[in-house]
Amino acid sequence: MIIDCYSGAHCSTEPKAVVAYEAAVSSVLSHRPAAGPALIQALSFDPDMTAALALKGFAGVLLAKSETIGAARQDLQLARQALEKRGGSESERALVVALELAAGGRILDAAAGLDQHLGDHPRDLLALKLAHGLRFMGGDAEGMLAATSRVLPEWSSSLPGYGFLLGCHAFGLEETGRLSEAERMGRAAVELEPTDAWGLHAVGHVYEMQGKLDCGIELLERTRAAWSQCNNFSFHMAWHLALFHLGKDEPGRALDIYDREIRPIQTDDFRDIANAVSMLWRLGQDGVAVGERWAELAAIARERRTDTSLVFASLHHLLSLVAAGDLSSAQSLVAEIAGKAARGDGDQSRVAKTVGLELAEAILSLATGSKAEMRLSELTRNLRLIGGSNAQRDVFMRTLAQIAAQIGASSQVESILAARRRQRSDDRFARTAAYRLSVSREFRRVA
Repeated sequence: MIIDCYSGAHCSTEPKAVVAYEAAVSSVLSHRPAAGPALIQALSFDPDMTAALALKGFAGVLLAKSETIGAARQDLQLARQALEKRGGSESERALVVALELAAGGRILDAAAGLDQHLGDHPRDLLALKLAHGLRFMGGDAEGMLAATSRVLPEWSSSLPGYGFLLGCHAFGLEETGRLSEAERMGRAAVELEPTDAWGLHAVGHVYEMQGKLDCGIELLERTRAAWSQCNNFSFHMAWHLALFHLGKDEPGRALDIYDREIRPIQTDDFRDIANAVSMLWRLGQDGVAVGERWAELAAIARERRTDTSLVFASLHHLLSLVAAGDLSSAQSLVAEIAGKAARGDGDQSRVAKTVGLELAEAILSLATGSKAEMRLSELTRNLRLIGGSNAQRDVFMRTLAQIAAQIGASSQVESILAARRRQRSDDRFARTAAYRLSVSREFRRVA
Protein backbone atom coordinates (compact mmCIF):
# COMPACT_ATOMS: atom_id res chain seq x y z
CA MET A 1 0.00 0.00 0.00
CA ILE A 2 1.33 3.43 -0.98
CA ILE A 3 -0.22 6.70 0.29
CA ASP A 4 0.09 9.64 -2.08
CA CYS A 5 0.71 13.20 -0.90
CA TYR A 6 -3.03 14.02 -1.13
CA SER A 7 -4.01 11.10 1.17
CA GLY A 8 -5.15 8.69 -1.51
CA ALA A 9 -4.22 5.06 -0.79
CA HIS A 10 -3.07 2.76 -3.62
CA CYS A 11 -2.67 -1.01 -3.87
CA SER A 12 0.26 -0.51 -6.18
CA THR A 13 3.84 -1.70 -5.92
CA GLU A 14 5.09 0.89 -8.43
CA PRO A 15 6.26 4.09 -6.70
CA LYS A 16 6.85 5.75 -10.09
CA ALA A 17 3.18 5.23 -10.93
CA VAL A 18 2.12 6.95 -7.71
CA VAL A 19 4.46 9.88 -8.37
CA ALA A 20 2.96 10.33 -11.84
CA TYR A 21 -0.54 10.00 -10.40
CA GLU A 22 0.24 12.73 -7.84
CA ALA A 23 1.24 14.97 -10.72
CA ALA A 24 -2.11 14.23 -12.40
CA VAL A 25 -4.05 15.07 -9.25
CA SER A 26 -2.04 18.26 -8.79
CA SER A 27 -2.96 19.27 -12.35
CA VAL A 28 -6.64 18.56 -11.68
CA LEU A 29 -6.53 20.70 -8.54
CA SER A 30 -4.82 23.60 -10.32
CA HIS A 31 -6.72 23.21 -13.62
CA ARG A 32 -3.48 22.70 -15.54
CA PRO A 33 -3.25 20.77 -18.83
CA ALA A 34 -0.78 18.14 -17.64
CA ALA A 35 -3.35 15.80 -16.04
CA GLY A 36 -3.89 13.66 -19.13
CA PRO A 37 -0.21 13.03 -19.93
CA ALA A 38 0.49 12.36 -16.23
CA LEU A 39 -2.27 9.74 -16.09
CA ILE A 40 -0.93 8.07 -19.23
CA GLN A 41 2.48 7.96 -17.60
CA ALA A 42 1.08 6.52 -14.37
CA LEU A 43 -0.69 3.76 -16.29
CA SER A 44 2.44 3.01 -18.28
CA PHE A 45 4.19 2.23 -14.98
CA ASP A 46 1.19 0.35 -13.59
CA PRO A 47 -1.60 -0.55 -16.07
CA ASP A 48 -3.77 -1.79 -13.19
CA MET A 49 -3.56 1.37 -11.09
CA THR A 50 -7.17 1.63 -10.02
CA ALA A 51 -7.24 5.29 -9.04
CA ALA A 52 -5.62 6.37 -12.31
CA LEU A 53 -8.19 4.41 -14.31
CA ALA A 54 -11.02 5.88 -12.25
CA LEU A 55 -9.72 9.44 -12.59
CA LYS A 56 -9.46 8.96 -16.34
CA GLY A 57 -13.08 7.83 -16.29
CA PHE A 58 -14.16 10.86 -14.28
CA ALA A 59 -12.56 13.09 -16.90
CA GLY A 60 -14.93 11.58 -19.45
CA VAL A 61 -17.94 12.10 -17.19
CA LEU A 62 -17.06 15.74 -16.54
CA LEU A 63 -16.73 16.43 -20.28
CA ALA A 64 -20.42 15.44 -20.43
CA LYS A 65 -20.64 14.27 -24.05
CA SER A 66 -22.15 10.97 -25.12
CA GLU A 67 -18.85 9.70 -26.52
CA THR A 68 -16.79 10.74 -23.50
CA ILE A 69 -19.30 9.19 -21.12
CA GLY A 70 -19.07 6.03 -23.21
CA ALA A 71 -15.28 6.11 -22.82
CA ALA A 72 -15.74 6.65 -19.09
CA ARG A 73 -17.75 3.43 -18.88
CA GLN A 74 -14.89 1.57 -20.55
CA ASP A 75 -12.47 3.03 -17.99
CA LEU A 76 -14.90 1.93 -15.30
CA GLN A 77 -14.71 -1.66 -16.51
CA LEU A 78 -10.92 -1.57 -16.37
CA ALA A 79 -11.00 -0.05 -12.88
CA ARG A 80 -13.39 -2.77 -11.71
CA GLN A 81 -11.08 -5.44 -13.08
CA ALA A 82 -8.13 -3.86 -11.28
CA LEU A 83 -10.11 -3.86 -8.04
CA GLU A 84 -10.97 -7.53 -8.45
CA LYS A 85 -7.34 -8.33 -9.10
CA ARG A 86 -5.91 -6.39 -6.13
CA GLY A 87 -8.75 -5.96 -3.67
CA GLY A 88 -8.29 -2.20 -3.54
CA SER A 89 -7.95 0.37 -0.78
CA GLU A 90 -10.95 2.22 0.65
CA SER A 91 -10.14 5.29 -1.44
CA GLU A 92 -9.83 3.22 -4.61
CA ARG A 93 -13.14 1.47 -3.95
CA ALA A 94 -14.84 4.80 -3.24
CA LEU A 95 -13.62 6.22 -6.55
CA VAL A 96 -14.84 3.21 -8.52
CA VAL A 97 -18.27 3.16 -6.87
CA ALA A 98 -18.65 6.90 -7.47
CA LEU A 99 -17.56 6.55 -11.10
CA GLU A 100 -20.14 3.82 -11.64
CA LEU A 101 -22.88 6.12 -10.35
CA ALA A 102 -21.67 9.17 -12.28
CA ALA A 103 -21.20 7.28 -15.57
CA GLY A 104 -24.74 5.95 -15.08
CA GLY A 105 -26.13 9.47 -14.93
CA ARG A 106 -26.41 9.75 -11.14
CA ILE A 107 -23.89 12.52 -10.53
CA LEU A 108 -25.35 13.77 -7.25
CA ASP A 109 -25.51 10.22 -5.86
CA ALA A 110 -21.86 9.86 -6.86
CA ALA A 111 -21.01 13.03 -4.93
CA ALA A 112 -22.92 11.73 -1.91
CA GLY A 113 -20.95 8.47 -2.07
CA LEU A 114 -17.69 10.38 -2.08
CA ASP A 115 -18.96 12.38 0.90
CA GLN A 116 -19.51 9.15 2.78
CA HIS A 117 -15.92 8.14 2.07
CA LEU A 118 -14.72 11.56 3.22
CA GLY A 119 -16.46 11.00 6.54
CA ASP A 120 -13.77 8.43 7.32
CA HIS A 121 -11.02 9.94 5.18
CA PRO A 122 -11.50 13.73 5.34
CA ARG A 123 -8.07 14.46 3.85
CA ASP A 124 -8.63 12.58 0.60
CA LEU A 125 -8.40 15.71 -1.52
CA LEU A 126 -9.15 14.15 -4.90
CA ALA A 127 -12.40 12.69 -3.56
CA LEU A 128 -13.34 16.13 -2.27
CA LYS A 129 -12.46 17.88 -5.56
CA LEU A 130 -14.42 15.34 -7.61
CA ALA A 131 -17.48 15.62 -5.37
CA HIS A 132 -17.20 19.42 -5.65
CA GLY A 133 -17.11 19.23 -9.45
CA LEU A 134 -20.05 16.83 -9.63
CA ARG A 135 -22.14 19.07 -7.41
CA PHE A 136 -21.19 22.06 -9.55
CA MET A 137 -22.64 20.22 -12.55
CA GLY A 138 -25.73 19.39 -10.52
CA GLY A 139 -26.32 22.92 -9.22
CA ASP A 140 -25.92 21.90 -5.59
CA ALA A 141 -24.14 24.89 -4.05
CA GLU A 142 -25.34 24.07 -0.55
CA GLY A 143 -23.89 20.59 -0.90
CA MET A 144 -20.54 21.99 -2.06
CA LEU A 145 -20.32 24.20 1.00
CA ALA A 146 -21.51 21.51 3.40
CA ALA A 147 -18.85 19.08 2.14
CA THR A 148 -15.93 21.47 2.61
CA SER A 149 -17.31 22.65 5.95
CA ARG A 150 -17.35 19.07 7.24
CA VAL A 151 -13.74 18.28 6.36
CA LEU A 152 -12.05 21.62 7.13
CA PRO A 153 -11.68 20.94 10.89
CA GLU A 154 -9.60 17.86 10.01
CA TRP A 155 -7.09 19.88 8.00
CA SER A 156 -4.30 22.31 8.75
CA SER A 157 -2.25 24.69 6.66
CA SER A 158 0.74 22.36 6.88
CA LEU A 159 -0.97 19.65 4.80
CA PRO A 160 -0.33 19.47 1.04
CA GLY A 161 -3.21 20.91 -0.92
CA TYR A 162 -4.77 22.89 1.93
CA GLY A 163 -4.98 25.97 -0.30
CA PHE A 164 -6.96 24.01 -2.90
CA LEU A 165 -9.42 22.96 -0.21
CA LEU A 166 -9.85 26.60 0.82
CA GLY A 167 -10.48 27.48 -2.85
CA CYS A 168 -13.33 24.97 -3.03
CA HIS A 169 -14.71 26.28 0.25
CA ALA A 170 -14.53 29.85 -1.05
CA PHE A 171 -16.54 28.95 -4.13
CA GLY A 172 -19.25 27.27 -2.06
CA LEU A 173 -19.43 30.37 0.14
CA GLU A 174 -19.79 32.62 -2.90
CA GLU A 175 -22.49 30.53 -4.54
CA THR A 176 -24.54 30.54 -1.34
CA GLY A 177 -24.32 34.33 -1.01
CA ARG A 178 -21.70 34.61 1.73
CA LEU A 179 -19.62 37.00 -0.33
CA SER A 180 -17.34 38.61 2.25
CA GLU A 181 -16.34 35.24 3.65
CA ALA A 182 -15.81 33.93 0.13
CA GLU A 183 -13.45 36.77 -0.76
CA ARG A 184 -11.43 36.29 2.41
CA MET A 185 -11.21 32.53 1.96
CA GLY A 186 -10.40 32.77 -1.75
CA ARG A 187 -7.56 35.18 -1.09
CA ALA A 188 -6.20 32.88 1.61
CA ALA A 189 -6.37 29.96 -0.83
CA VAL A 190 -4.33 31.75 -3.48
CA GLU A 191 -1.81 32.96 -0.92
CA LEU A 192 -1.17 29.34 0.10
CA GLU A 193 -1.43 27.92 -3.42
CA PRO A 194 -0.58 30.53 -6.08
CA THR A 195 -1.70 28.04 -8.78
CA ASP A 196 -5.20 27.71 -7.27
CA ALA A 197 -7.17 29.12 -10.18
CA TRP A 198 -10.42 27.95 -8.57
CA GLY A 199 -9.83 30.05 -5.44
CA LEU A 200 -8.93 33.03 -7.63
CA HIS A 201 -12.04 32.31 -9.64
CA ALA A 202 -14.15 32.45 -6.47
CA VAL A 203 -12.87 35.95 -5.71
CA GLY A 204 -13.70 36.99 -9.28
CA HIS A 205 -17.24 35.73 -8.76
CA VAL A 206 -17.53 37.79 -5.60
CA TYR A 207 -16.62 40.97 -7.50
CA GLU A 208 -19.11 40.05 -10.25
CA MET A 209 -21.92 39.64 -7.73
CA GLN A 210 -20.97 42.86 -5.92
CA GLY A 211 -20.68 44.86 -9.13
CA LYS A 212 -17.04 45.73 -8.33
CA LEU A 213 -16.04 45.86 -11.97
CA ASP A 214 -12.73 47.68 -11.61
CA CYS A 215 -11.70 45.39 -8.76
CA GLY A 216 -12.46 42.38 -10.95
CA ILE A 217 -10.45 43.72 -13.86
CA GLU A 218 -7.52 44.59 -11.62
CA LEU A 219 -7.57 41.13 -10.00
CA LEU A 220 -7.62 39.20 -13.26
CA GLU A 221 -5.07 41.37 -15.02
CA ARG A 222 -2.70 41.20 -12.04
CA THR A 223 -2.95 37.40 -11.84
CA ARG A 224 -2.99 36.77 -15.58
CA ALA A 225 0.37 34.96 -15.45
CA ALA A 226 -1.21 32.35 -13.15
CA TRP A 227 -4.56 31.68 -14.81
CA SER A 228 -3.29 31.91 -18.38
CA GLN A 229 -1.31 28.71 -17.69
CA CYS A 230 -4.51 26.76 -17.05
CA ASN A 231 -6.16 24.32 -19.44
CA ASN A 232 -9.34 25.57 -21.09
CA PHE A 233 -10.24 27.04 -17.72
CA SER A 234 -8.16 30.00 -18.93
CA PHE A 235 -10.95 30.64 -21.48
CA HIS A 236 -13.42 30.84 -18.61
CA MET A 237 -11.26 33.25 -16.64
CA ALA A 238 -11.03 35.42 -19.74
CA TRP A 239 -14.84 35.24 -19.94
CA HIS A 240 -15.01 36.75 -16.47
CA LEU A 241 -12.62 39.50 -17.55
CA ALA A 242 -14.84 40.27 -20.55
CA LEU A 243 -17.91 40.33 -18.30
CA PHE A 244 -16.33 43.03 -16.18
CA HIS A 245 -15.60 45.13 -19.27
CA LEU A 246 -19.10 44.56 -20.60
CA GLY A 247 -20.48 45.69 -17.26
CA LYS A 248 -18.52 48.92 -17.74
CA ASP A 249 -20.17 49.35 -21.17
CA GLU A 250 -16.98 48.51 -23.04
CA PRO A 251 -18.29 46.09 -25.69
CA GLY A 252 -15.32 46.59 -27.99
CA ARG A 253 -12.95 45.42 -25.26
CA ALA A 254 -15.24 42.46 -24.49
CA LEU A 255 -15.26 41.43 -28.17
CA ASP A 256 -11.49 41.70 -28.36
CA ILE A 257 -11.15 39.40 -25.35
CA TYR A 258 -13.70 37.06 -26.94
CA ASP A 259 -11.66 36.66 -30.11
CA ARG A 260 -8.23 36.40 -28.47
CA GLU A 261 -8.92 34.61 -25.20
CA ILE A 262 -12.46 33.22 -24.89
CA ARG A 263 -12.75 31.65 -28.32
CA PRO A 264 -9.20 31.41 -29.71
CA ILE A 265 -9.94 27.86 -30.91
CA GLN A 266 -13.24 26.35 -32.01
CA THR A 267 -13.67 23.50 -29.53
CA ASP A 268 -16.94 21.73 -28.77
CA ASP A 269 -16.22 21.40 -25.05
CA PHE A 270 -19.48 22.48 -23.43
CA ARG A 271 -17.64 24.73 -20.97
CA ASP A 272 -15.99 26.62 -23.82
CA ILE A 273 -19.31 26.78 -25.65
CA ALA A 274 -21.03 28.18 -22.56
CA ASN A 275 -18.41 30.93 -22.29
CA ALA A 276 -18.79 31.90 -25.94
CA VAL A 277 -22.57 31.64 -26.24
CA SER A 278 -23.36 33.55 -23.07
CA MET A 279 -20.94 36.36 -23.98
CA LEU A 280 -22.33 36.84 -27.49
CA TRP A 281 -25.89 36.61 -26.18
CA ARG A 282 -25.24 39.36 -23.62
CA LEU A 283 -23.66 41.51 -26.31
CA GLY A 284 -26.71 40.95 -28.48
CA GLN A 285 -29.01 41.98 -25.63
CA ASP A 286 -26.98 45.20 -25.41
CA GLY A 287 -27.54 45.84 -29.11
CA VAL A 288 -23.95 45.07 -30.12
CA ALA A 289 -23.40 43.55 -33.57
CA VAL A 290 -21.18 40.46 -33.33
CA GLY A 291 -20.73 39.80 -37.04
CA GLU A 292 -20.46 36.17 -38.12
CA ARG A 293 -19.38 34.86 -34.72
CA TRP A 294 -22.65 32.97 -34.18
CA ALA A 295 -22.13 30.84 -37.27
CA GLU A 296 -19.45 28.52 -35.88
CA LEU A 297 -21.27 28.07 -32.58
CA ALA A 298 -24.51 27.24 -34.38
CA ALA A 299 -22.67 24.71 -36.58
CA ILE A 300 -21.44 22.91 -33.47
CA ALA A 301 -24.93 23.08 -31.95
CA ARG A 302 -26.43 21.43 -35.03
CA GLU A 303 -23.92 18.60 -34.70
CA ARG A 304 -24.67 18.26 -30.97
CA ARG A 305 -28.45 18.70 -31.01
CA THR A 306 -29.18 15.00 -30.42
CA ASP A 307 -26.78 14.77 -27.47
CA THR A 308 -28.62 15.76 -24.30
CA SER A 309 -26.10 14.26 -21.87
CA LEU A 310 -26.06 17.59 -20.01
CA VAL A 311 -29.09 19.88 -20.17
CA PHE A 312 -26.92 22.88 -19.30
CA ALA A 313 -24.94 22.28 -22.49
CA SER A 314 -28.05 21.72 -24.61
CA LEU A 315 -29.58 24.99 -23.46
CA HIS A 316 -26.48 26.91 -24.53
CA HIS A 317 -26.57 25.16 -27.89
CA LEU A 318 -30.20 26.23 -28.18
CA LEU A 319 -29.30 29.88 -27.58
CA SER A 320 -26.78 29.73 -30.43
CA LEU A 321 -29.32 28.21 -32.83
CA VAL A 322 -31.92 30.85 -31.97
CA ALA A 323 -29.34 33.63 -32.35
CA ALA A 324 -28.27 32.24 -35.73
CA GLY A 325 -31.89 32.02 -36.90
CA ASP A 326 -31.86 28.24 -37.39
CA LEU A 327 -35.43 27.57 -36.28
CA SER A 328 -35.56 24.01 -37.61
CA SER A 329 -32.50 22.86 -35.67
CA ALA A 330 -33.68 24.75 -32.58
CA GLN A 331 -37.03 22.93 -32.73
CA SER A 332 -35.22 19.62 -33.19
CA LEU A 333 -33.09 20.27 -30.11
CA VAL A 334 -36.13 21.18 -28.00
CA ALA A 335 -37.74 17.90 -29.11
CA GLU A 336 -34.62 16.05 -27.92
CA ILE A 337 -34.87 17.75 -24.53
CA ALA A 338 -38.55 16.75 -24.40
CA GLY A 339 -37.52 13.16 -25.05
CA LYS A 340 -34.96 13.42 -22.27
CA ALA A 341 -37.66 14.62 -19.88
CA ALA A 342 -39.96 11.78 -20.85
CA ARG A 343 -37.42 9.00 -20.34
CA GLY A 344 -36.88 9.68 -16.65
CA ASP A 345 -33.48 7.97 -16.40
CA GLY A 346 -30.90 9.75 -14.26
CA ASP A 347 -30.26 13.25 -12.98
CA GLN A 348 -30.40 14.98 -16.34
CA SER A 349 -33.79 13.54 -17.23
CA ARG A 350 -35.04 14.94 -13.94
CA VAL A 351 -33.48 18.32 -14.76
CA ALA A 352 -35.10 18.29 -18.21
CA LYS A 353 -38.49 17.45 -16.71
CA THR A 354 -38.29 19.95 -13.84
CA VAL A 355 -36.88 23.00 -15.60
CA GLY A 356 -34.93 22.23 -18.79
CA LEU A 357 -37.81 21.61 -21.19
CA GLU A 358 -39.88 24.56 -20.03
CA LEU A 359 -36.83 26.84 -20.24
CA ALA A 360 -36.02 25.52 -23.72
CA GLU A 361 -39.57 26.19 -24.90
CA ALA A 362 -39.35 29.72 -23.51
CA ILE A 363 -36.09 30.34 -25.39
CA LEU A 364 -37.61 28.91 -28.55
CA SER A 365 -40.46 31.42 -28.27
CA LEU A 366 -37.95 34.15 -29.09
CA ALA A 367 -37.62 32.57 -32.54
CA THR A 368 -41.26 31.61 -33.08
CA GLY A 369 -42.79 34.79 -31.69
CA SER A 370 -45.10 32.76 -29.46
CA LYS A 371 -47.08 34.81 -26.93
CA ALA A 372 -48.28 31.75 -25.03
CA GLU A 373 -48.49 32.09 -21.27
CA MET A 374 -45.28 30.89 -19.62
CA ARG A 375 -44.28 30.42 -15.97
CA LEU A 376 -41.15 32.51 -16.38
CA SER A 377 -40.75 33.73 -12.80
CA GLU A 378 -41.27 30.17 -11.53
CA LEU A 379 -38.47 29.01 -13.83
CA THR A 380 -36.04 31.37 -12.11
CA ARG A 381 -36.66 29.58 -8.81
CA ASN A 382 -35.61 26.24 -10.29
CA LEU A 383 -32.85 27.55 -12.50
CA ARG A 384 -30.04 26.34 -10.22
CA LEU A 385 -30.96 22.75 -11.09
CA ILE A 386 -29.41 23.06 -14.56
CA GLY A 387 -25.98 23.37 -12.90
CA GLY A 388 -23.16 25.82 -13.34
CA SER A 389 -22.70 28.97 -11.27
CA ASN A 390 -24.90 31.95 -10.50
CA ALA A 391 -22.81 33.97 -12.97
CA GLN A 392 -23.25 31.35 -15.71
CA ARG A 393 -26.98 30.95 -15.17
CA ASP A 394 -27.47 34.71 -15.33
CA VAL A 395 -27.69 34.55 -19.11
CA PHE A 396 -30.87 32.52 -18.70
CA MET A 397 -32.24 34.82 -16.00
CA ARG A 398 -31.65 37.79 -18.29
CA THR A 399 -33.33 35.91 -21.13
CA LEU A 400 -36.38 35.07 -19.03
CA ALA A 401 -36.73 38.75 -18.15
CA GLN A 402 -36.44 39.62 -21.86
CA ILE A 403 -39.14 37.10 -22.79
CA ALA A 404 -41.43 38.32 -20.01
CA ALA A 405 -41.07 41.89 -21.27
CA GLN A 406 -41.81 40.87 -24.85
CA ILE A 407 -45.06 39.12 -23.93
CA GLY A 408 -46.09 42.01 -21.69
CA ALA A 409 -45.86 40.08 -18.42
CA SER A 410 -44.68 43.01 -16.29
CA SER A 411 -45.27 41.24 -12.98
CA GLN A 412 -43.02 38.41 -14.12
CA VAL A 413 -40.33 40.89 -15.19
CA GLU A 414 -40.45 42.36 -11.69
CA SER A 415 -40.27 38.93 -10.09
CA ILE A 416 -37.28 37.87 -12.20
CA LEU A 417 -35.41 41.10 -11.53
CA ALA A 418 -36.11 40.73 -7.80
CA ALA A 419 -34.71 37.17 -7.85
CA ARG A 420 -31.67 38.45 -9.67
CA ARG A 421 -31.11 41.17 -7.04
CA ARG A 422 -31.00 38.54 -4.33
CA GLN A 423 -27.87 37.17 -5.99
CA ARG A 424 -26.10 40.29 -7.18
CA SER A 425 -26.07 44.05 -7.04
CA ASP A 426 -27.95 46.04 -9.66
CA ASP A 427 -26.09 46.33 -12.95
CA ARG A 428 -26.66 47.96 -16.32
CA PHE A 429 -29.01 45.20 -17.41
CA ALA A 430 -31.20 45.46 -14.30
CA ARG A 431 -31.31 49.26 -14.44
CA THR A 432 -32.20 49.24 -18.14
CA ALA A 433 -34.88 46.57 -17.67
CA ALA A 434 -36.38 48.41 -14.71
CA TYR A 435 -36.42 51.69 -16.71
CA ARG A 436 -38.14 50.05 -19.67
CA LEU A 437 -40.69 48.51 -17.33
CA SER A 438 -41.47 51.88 -15.71
CA VAL A 439 -41.82 53.55 -19.14
CA SER A 440 -44.16 50.79 -20.28
CA ARG A 441 -46.33 51.25 -17.22
CA GLU A 442 -46.45 55.02 -17.69
CA PHE A 443 -47.40 54.55 -21.33
CA ARG A 444 -50.24 52.21 -20.38
CA ARG A 445 -51.43 54.63 -17.69
CA VAL A 446 -51.51 57.59 -20.08
CA ALA A 447 -53.11 55.54 -22.87
